[in-house]
Amino acid sequence: MRKIELLTLLAEKGAVGGRARVTMRGLGEELRISPQSVMRLLDEMEAEGLIEKTVEGKRTYVEITPKGLAFLEELCDRVSSALYNGTIVGEVVSGIGEGAYYVREYAPIIREYLGFEPYPGTLNVKVLFPRTIFDAFYNVHPVILPGFVKDGRTFGDVRAYRVRIDGIEGAVVIPSRTIHPPKIAEVVAPVYLREALNLGDGSRVTLKVVRT
Repeated sequence: MRKIELLTLLAEKGAVGGRARVTMRGLGEELRISPQSVMRLLDEMEAEGLIEKTVEGKRTYVEITPKGLAFLEELCDRVSSALYNGTIVGEVVSGIGEGAYYVREYAPIIREYLGFEPYPGTLNVKVLFPRTIFDAFYNVHPVILPGFVKDGRTFGDVRAYRVRIDGIEGAVVIPSRTIHPPKIAEVVAPVYLREALNLGDGSRVTLKVVRT
């Protein structure tokens, strides 16, 4: 664990693609370990081929090797895969009342592309994890609900991501133009989710991506 912390800290200090000047005391203070422990870790990491360390007088320079960079990339991929696996944890919040109007307008397209008759309204979920809704969907292909023109008004494309909430399938919809920040997920479903799942403002919910 300490080696991972130190390797990450070195990357933050510019030891990627070039040498970064470091001090044992400075690294130790950031990691809350002794300078002697930092020196031991650097020696071990150099022996393992993760870094290259050079000493010029009283100055120490460190560069992460290709092997070290590959190690960090693999670690990043594993962490991302473990965390961003299509799960959204959030809490129910009140919307501004426009969801029902837009769901009614898009209802025929939702029926055609998502296969269900939508309840005229959305469940707004404030995302607690991950950081934004886009992090949860970074490797998921959305269903594109095509835009249309009605009574001289243009309705843009909408990205829809199929999700399941407590056994009920629905979709998180993200309009091409939206006033909601990326921390709010709007969920459409064939039922009134607040009533079906006994939800109120502040209720904790978990959305699971349905991969197709």
